[in-house]
Amino acid sequence: MNEPVQETGPARAMDVHILTLFPEFFSALTVSVLGRARDRGLWRYEAVDIRSFATDKHKTADDTPYGGGAGMVMKPGPVVEAIEDVQRRRATEGLPPACVVALTPSGEVFSQAVARELSQRDALVLVCGRYEGFDERALTWVDRQISLGDFVMTGGEPAALAMIDAIVRLIPGVLGNAESAEDESFAAGLLEYPHYTRPADFRGMGVPDVLTSGDHGKIARWRRAMALLRTLERRPDLLEGLTLDDDARRMLEEARAWRDEQSGGNSAQEGE
Repeated sequence: MNEPVQETGPARAMDVHILTLFPEFFSALTVSVLGRARDRGLWRYEAVDIRSFATDKHKTADDTPYGGGAGMVMKPGPVVEAIEDVQRRRATEGLPPACVVALTPSGEVFSQAVARELSQRDALVLVCGRYEGFDERALTWVDRQISLGDFVMTGGEPAALAMIDAIVRLIPGVLGNAESAEDESFAAGLLEYPHYTRPADFRGMGVPDVLTSGDHGKIARWRRAMALLRTLERRPDLLEGLTLDDDARRMLEEARAWRDEQSGGNSAQEGE
């Protein structure tokens, strides 16, 4: 008789220290998958108010830029003091230093590979930028600079939320199905294949026959083919430098044929 499989959790809980001017922004981390994982002790977080490390009576965390120009710049003192406070508290508790990440538009672009790398860390310090960004001298205390992408936001807080979600979900035990972390967009360098669920017929649109065939080999091939096709059509940059073998090219042709068949069927329905 087979022995029951026992689930094993991670050897440690990840610590995420968020340095921000708006600690209340991160209440979303207490709900859904991340909230449940936190309740189970798989990770911990704290939101630290950078202003609490300002030394003047007004708790000033920003000032006008040297050389003139629009906007304000985050002062180096409060940022560096906040970073040092986290590292000092960790050392007092006998914990290893945290990897310090500044969220800034001038950093490397965040990706699934970066998320996977950071998920292996014992602890992270995410420093959220605001206004025109950080005084450059504060970045001396930073290990990495990361950008969420090529667009402008009001601050690093939304980027931090997105990064935390992408990182924490990769910690063993956070997701109920271990395959979920692997079988998704970008996990294998491709966009994800299309998904379907009940009902089998929705307003005249059906489900691919292969998905109800019970043939797991064919299903896996169809999903791979559709992932290739979707990536080629929507994000060809992800395939740059990738050489497709004969089997992959056949998969693409099969996916195109299925897509064209479905498009034709839907067009005919719309014309009726």
